[in-house]
Amino acid sequence: MRRRKTTPNKSLKLLNNARGQLDAVIRLIHDDAAHVDILKQILATISLLRRSHTEILKKYLEECLDEDNPNGNGENRTKALAEIMKYMEKNF
Repeated sequence: MRRRKTTPNKSLKLLNNARGQLDAVIRLIHDDAAHVDILKQILATISLLRRSHTEILKKYLEECLDEDNPNGNGENRTKALAEIMKYMEKNF
């Protein structure tokens, strides 16, 4: 599958935020912070990762379903969508 260089703008920002959040989680653990605070920060990080995942998936599907996409013939689209659905079935 070809990748589009413009895809990650919003998702890249979310991933950078998640990286910062994860660094904060690690600091909390090193500082022996309250478990509830650590758990809240982990959930916040997971939320950022999910939002980034959704953004990338949305752009991928837009490309995949784009009628003007020269690589987007019916068979390629079907295979690409089946691959994504199979992955999501296993991981969500």
